[in-house]
Amino acid sequence: MSDATVIPVGTDYDVVVGHDLVGMVPALVGESAMRLLLVHPDSPTLLPGAERLATALRDGGHEVTLAAVPDAEHAKTAEVAAGLWKVLGEKGFTRSDAVVAYGGGTVTDLAGFVAATWLRGVRVVQVPTTLLGMVDAAVGGKTGINTAEGKNLVGSFHPPAAVVCDLDVLRTLPEADLVAGSAEVVKGGLIADPRILEIVQEQGRAALDVDGPWLRELVERKISIKAGVVAADLRESSLREILNYGHTFGHAIEQVERYERRHGEAVAIGMVYAAELACAAGVLAAAAVDLHRSVLERVGLPTSYVPGRWDELLTAMRRDKKTRGALLRFVVLEDIAAPTRLEGPTDEAVRAAYAAVCR
Repeated sequence: MSDATVIPVGTDYDVVVGHDLVGMVPALVGESAMRLLLVHPDSPTLLPGAERLATALRDGGHEVTLAAVPDAEHAKTAEVAAGLWKVLGEKGFTRSDAVVAYGGGTVTDLAGFVAATWLRGVRVVQVPTTLLGMVDAAVGGKTGINTAEGKNLVGSFHPPAAVVCDLDVLRTLPEADLVAGSAEVVKGGLIADPRILEIVQEQGRAALDVDGPWLRELVERKISIKAGVVAADLRESSLREILNYGHTFGHAIEQVERYERRHGEAVAIGMVYAAELACAAGVLAAAAVDLHRSVLERVGLPTSYVPGRWDELLTAMRRDKKTRGALLRFVVLEDIAAPTRLEGPTDEAVRAAYAAVCR
């Protein structure tokens, strides 16, 4: 634990990054929380880690209830949330008790939402187990569940008490999930930190080696970007929207494909779409669009989509949280590390961008 890096999110809480960090979690939960609900995915791969964490928490004097939930986006439903509320009620959880999330971004989103809504808000400590969870979902206090109409349409802002990113657990992650999570890392490079892009371009897939020299730097750089943005704009009134780069089209892909595609893969395609849209609108140079494709492809992420689904995708984008009335709004780039908003792009531009992504 001596090598841990602590990244503050304003003055609200810290994100801790390092190796062998399970022993830190009991202290971060706090002595006042007698009862803990440990939410984890119903996954044979992650169950041993969840049980080790439960043991550490019990050794720290806490009463722990483990709650397994479905894996991936299937966990983020009102029915699953209601099941967890039922457990909290049956176990007599009070406002001094807490929720601990051990899992990927879907688990941290769900557990955070349950914590935010139980007794109008109890503490939650996030222990993400995926690259996506560490660099994005678990940091920032966004919580939510999905509905048939779209992703994360029901949710709240509920900052965690702490986030613990134990890099050791990434060794259990399938390579496809590690690659998909890297989309959020690349996004950080595109919107704010070109050094991330340099590392990815130079190292390619080797940049994601858990035991290599680069992944930790990438994780810490991306978390630092998000921590700075969130500290300045928790409720996404202005600046925080830049973190949604690639998500408008990406979330539409996820909805159209019934959440069968990995979030990071959809966001990678979404960033290429946003770049093509900015180029079609005369905002971004073609060379920057090419850079999007090359850096994403260096780590094995997709950069194109299939034709013939435009009407479904457009309907989904009109439900995006950034949309105002009938006005589509996108986060785009004027240049690398220079994000801006594009409001009400022309029909020709949005269609041209789709055509470009489908080529």
